[in-house]
Amino acid sequence: MSLFGLNARDIDSNEIALETYKGKVLLVVNTASKCGFTPQYEDLQKLYTKYNDAGLEILGFPCNQFNAQEPGSSEDTKAFCALNYGVSFPIFEKVEVNGPDAHPIFKHLKDTAPFEGVDLSHPTNKIIDTILTEKYPEFRMGNAIRWNFTKFLIDREGNVVKRFESSVEPMDLADHIKKLL
Repeated sequence: MSLFGLNARDIDSNEIALETYKGKVLLVVNTASKCGFTPQYEDLQKLYTKYNDAGLEILGFPCNQFNAQEPGSSEDTKAFCALNYGVSFPIFEKVEVNGPDAHPIFKHLKDTAPFEGVDLSHPTNKIIDTILTEKYPEFRMGNAIRWNFTKFLIDREGNVVKRFESSVEPMDLADHIKKLL
C-alpha cells in the first residue's frame, strides 16, 4: 500500500486523502505542544516557508502518547501552533503513533522506515531512553516511534526516503529535502 492510499482528518475534522499531496515532497511529523522538542515548530515553519513553493508539504500530526504532551483539544492545538510559531503548514487531528490504535499512516511509515537507532551519548537521547525504559518500555521495541517530533521524509511518488528521530533538528533536513525537490 502506498502512503497516497491513506486518509486522515485535518485539525478542522475534514477528511483528507493523502493522494492530494501526490507529486509533493512530504515531511510527516508527530508533534506535541508541551514537549521539549516543541520549539522545532519554528524551524519546521521556516522549512515550509522556504520550500513550499518548490513542492514541500509538512504534515503535523499531534500525539499525546508521550508523557501527555498534547493534552488539549484540536482547537487548543491549532491556536497554540498559530499563535506561538505562526504555523501555516497542515496540522491534523490528534493521533496515536504506536500500539494497536496507531493511525494507519504511522503504521505504514514505521513499516517502511524502520528505527535505525539513536546516539545515546547525545544528552537528549539519553533522557528519552531513560523515560522510555521507565514509563513506556514497549516504545523501545522494534520500529516504534520513540518520542514526539519523529520526522519522515517522503518523495514525490510517496516513497518513504528516511526517518529522522526527535533529536534531529528540522534545519538539518534541508539538504535531504532539496535533493528531492
